[in-house]
Amino acid sequence: MADTVLYDLTEGLATITLNRPDAMNALNIDTKEALRDALLEAAESPAVRAVLLTGSGPRAFCVGQDLKEHTGLLAADRDGSGEGSTMSTVALHYNPIVTAIAGMPKPVVAAVNGVAAGAGAGFAFAADYRIVADTASFNTSFAGVALTADSGVSWTLQRLIGYGRAADLLLFPRTIDAQEALGLGIAHRVVPAEELASEAAAVARRLAEGPTAAYAAIKESLAFAAGHTLTEALAMEDELQRRAGASDDHAIAVNAFVNKEKPRFTGR
Repeated sequence: MADTVLYDLTEGLATITLNRPDAMNALNIDTKEALRDALLEAAESPAVRAVLLTGSGPRAFCVGQDLKEHTGLLAADRDGSGEGSTMSTVALHYNPIVTAIAGMPKPVVAAVNGVAAGAGAGFAFAADYRIVADTASFNTSFAGVALTADSGVSWTLQRLIGYGRAADLLLFPRTIDAQEALGLGIAHRVVPAEELASEAAAVARRLAEGPTAAYAAIKESLAFAAGHTLTEALAMEDELQRRAGASDDHAIAVNAFVNKEKPRFTGR
């Protein structure tokens, strides 16, 4: 895996770190491919029970597309020396990355340590839980470079804050500081910057020790219900609950409750 993305698996928790701090963790091709591959590895590995996604350095979680690389690729496309459409990165990279985060059959925590802009904001929005440093900020930024939303922002942002507010932030991009993000519902928690790493790791470890299959079912039920009727959502809940009820972890939890013990989940 490229050193632009770091991957660590410890006791069921996969920590994935964007590692281009000098470039504010901007997304060049190598980084996008490494991030996509790291997320797919985490999704497929039975040893991974939760994922923590963050960025290196104090300045940025991820500022989105590396515009220096992007400028060169655009010029090559226009003069015919390129290999194809620069914007194919949406299909090749951004879509698989966001699908891997949102569709991960285990919880994903985003520790937003600094600026999250463009696709960087999109990756954070796709996570299940966002812990944000008090010095961090968000910016949709797409319209500022004459682009539309990508990295799932058209889907995730309006579900987090409603259509009207999402349209406002996409049509008129601006910096949203941590406290406003908390008020809007983008951030679940805001913590002092110096405590972010420990707080995010504690939350992610707690999830890694939890009932992984049940968490996967919760994610699936929320995603399904967002686009279906109540009747359809109830039918899906029935199906998912039957599956969860047959899991080892459900039996472990019930046993622990009866015996007044703390359950030790296996993730199955």
